[in-house]
Amino acid sequence: MTDTNVALTVAGSDSGGGAGIQADLKTMEAFGVFGTSAVTSLTAQNSTGVRGVHDTPSEFVAEQIDAVVEDFNVTAAKTGMLSNAETARVVAEKIDEHDLTTVVDPVMIAQSGDRLLSEEAEEVVRDELLPRASLVTPNAPEAETLTGVGIDSSEGMREAARELVDAGAEAAVVTGGHIEGDEVVDVLADAETTERYTKPRVEGGATHGTGCAFSSAVAAELANGASLRESVARAEGFLYRAVRYGLEVGEGADTVHHLVGTRNDAARLEAVEAVRVTVERFGEIEGFPALLPEVGTNVGVATPYAVEHDEIAAVEGRLRRTDVGFVASCVRLGASGHVARYLLGLRDHLDDEPGAVCNLRNNAEVREALGTTGMNVLRIDRADQPDETREGEGGTMGWSARTVASRDGFPDAVVDAGAVGKEPMVRIAARDADELVERVESIAEALDG
Repeated sequence: MTDTNVALTVAGSDSGGGAGIQADLKTMEAFGVFGTSAVTSLTAQNSTGVRGVHDTPSEFVAEQIDAVVEDFNVTAAKTGMLSNAETARVVAEKIDEHDLTTVVDPVMIAQSGDRLLSEEAEEVVRDELLPRASLVTPNAPEAETLTGVGIDSSEGMREAARELVDAGAEAAVVTGGHIEGDEVVDVLADAETTERYTKPRVEGGATHGTGCAFSSAVAAELANGASLRESVARAEGFLYRAVRYGLEVGEGADTVHHLVGTRNDAARLEAVEAVRVTVERFGEIEGFPALLPEVGTNVGVATPYAVEHDEIAAVEGRLRRTDVGFVASCVRLGASGHVARYLLGLRDHLDDEPGAVCNLRNNAEVREALGTTGMNVLRIDRADQPDETREGEGGTMGWSARTVASRDGFPDAVVDAGAVGKEPMVRIAARDADELVERVESIAEALDG
């Protein structure tokens, strides 16, 4: 038998499945942790709102916690919806009794706006639960309620996080999804330092269950033996992907996709195989070597929920033209930062549609052939590139992707005139590897014709 780390969630049940103990257990499973639970309340809710709440008697909440801890080696716990003062007080006592490393998610208001914690219970959470928390994870409105600090910026978040630590929590993360801006900033504070976590705001992304998923992810990683900062950093990455690729499963807010990372990891080998097969199919296209630039061609294929460079499969060292055709090296994930930056940049701005890209020769014959294929052909001029985008994350490829994504239509082909020391290039984008091959075939046929 295999030993498995165990975590405990003490929270309410969401009949809609997107938040509460349902979300907590899905998240824990995604992190390889065995999830156990103590149900504090039953809610009748869906993605549009909460219709009713039925609280579990506080003594039975205690009985559930005891039953779990007496049988399982619980290495971390989290709290969510506690609803009333009696339950909040009992949970605080059980944290002490069982010496539980606990993440406190002070659930007060549902995403739909429905109240989930009584005013009396707020005092118990503030005075009795927070001093027992290894980490407390309020969103900005919850942090305002707990501290009295007005929050409309990251500085306010920092001040509130410090107040929560001063109130007794070992550490606090104030999450900034409610604060307007192009980026979402979360602030972590402990007794000595503060740290910011910044990620792009996902317009139209999933919002139902984000707090539950984040706090459960931290608890799961603590159960796995990670440090607090490691746990928070991994939870931040997990939540960004889960929000970006949320699930449309109801009429209201989209729901966090708790298993998105697991499914993405499972598709890594498929992306590698797709590149290998694409290169093989390129070799069957008559006249394909004439499409190879002097610097060579590369092919990139993304995993379905890619957000990192090592989730883009490509050819190591590119396809190189020879007297008899071309040669290709091995295929692996993360083989080309150049290709990854371009493909990820397109996906950031085009609803994650592009799944595959390659680059081809840019000369008069290829441009003429492109014009006969019916593809949406866009042109960029690197003379228009702002100096500040030439260095740093993304660089020219990031700028190119943002520029073509701002134009009308899917960028089937992008004609890049190049620059000093940079060969002119045509970049082909497609929704998957099969479509990429079809587009390259159509260019080769037009060129031959």
